[in-house]
Amino acid sequence: MGKKQTEIIVPDEIVMNKIYLIRGQKVMLDKDLAELYNVETKRLKEAVKRNSSRFPIDFMFELTQREVDLLRSQIATSKAGRGGTRYLPMVFTEHGVLMLSTVLNNERAISVNIQIIRIFTQMRKMLNDTTEIRLEIEKIKKKLDNHDKNMELVFQCLDELIEKKENPKERKPIGFKIPKGIRKN
Repeated sequence: MGKKQTEIIVPDEIVMNKIYLIRGQKVMLDKDLAELYNVETKRLKEAVKRNSSRFPIDFMFELTQREVDLLRSQIATSKAGRGGTRYLPMVFTEHGVLMLSTVLNNERAISVNIQIIRIFTQMRKMLNDTTEIRLEIEKIKKKLDNHDKNMELVFQCLDELIEKKENPKERKPIGFKIPKGIRKN
């Protein structure tokens, strides 16, 4: 028979809202991934630590306390002492999320992982599309700047012509002048 199709377990919007930009990288928090994979955050972290060689710094890193505080203010998570975590959160890049599916070897993790990777891919495509649009807008801006400069020159020339018309100077007649002594009858 055919391969079993992966069904969407979590709406894409929920996954997209759990992707943050930290240190210039799109990442997901350990607690969000644990929730999506339906495992405890503690278990996810244990699995990562047991397989630490699979998670180099460009796949996963721990946040600093300052980054945690900034993130807390953005997403309104609880503070330590009020049900918050005691350890600094781990964040996973796209490659780290991919690697998690090999560490958390269960069907839900694999299905959700495929969905997350597809969303990362869609986001990258959208970013590329907007980059192309930005480049086109920049080209148009440059053309408009040139048009503005050219129009300014035209108006400057027109102003000079109007000024000359309003303040005419004595002009010498144009043409050939015959000296007074030499005249034909």
